[in-house]
Amino acid sequence: MALFTIGKLAKATDVKTPTIRFYEQIGLLPAPERTDSDRRMYGEDAVRRLAFIKHARQLGFPVEAIRSLLDLAGHPERSCAEANALAQDQLTAVESKIAQLETLRAELRRMVDAGCGAGSIGDCRVIESLSDHGLCAHDHAAPERTVPA
Repeated sequence: MALFTIGKLAKATDVKTPTIRFYEQIGLLPAPERTDSDRRMYGEDAVRRLAFIKHARQLGFPVEAIRSLLDLAGHPERSCAEANALAQDQLTAVESKIAQLETLRAELRRMVDAGCGAGSIGDCRVIESLSDHGLCAHDHAAPERTVPA
């Protein structure tokens, strides 16, 4: 079985060493074995687990959802319904963000199109719009988060 130092694990997974330490600290990655000189040594299971965590983070899953998914992955006899529900929750969150970004794009496009071009700042529609939210054509305030990311 191959063993990796934290640096080699970081290189193998393209995850920075402080991130690996953080994942250990919050319990997503189990504490590794240590050598007599107290160096962390990771096995292939850590490579696979860290790749799982990294991919889940790339898809935007919050830490607690990743914790639940890792727990599910460790119990292959359990129903897939829980994993599907977590993925559905993430899809809903992503679709909400996309809708918000589309609204932001429309508002920014409107601001730029109404801009004053080469005129003076005193006549600048961008500055004017940013100074008074009431001039905006869309409600683009970010929705309040109910679940921490």
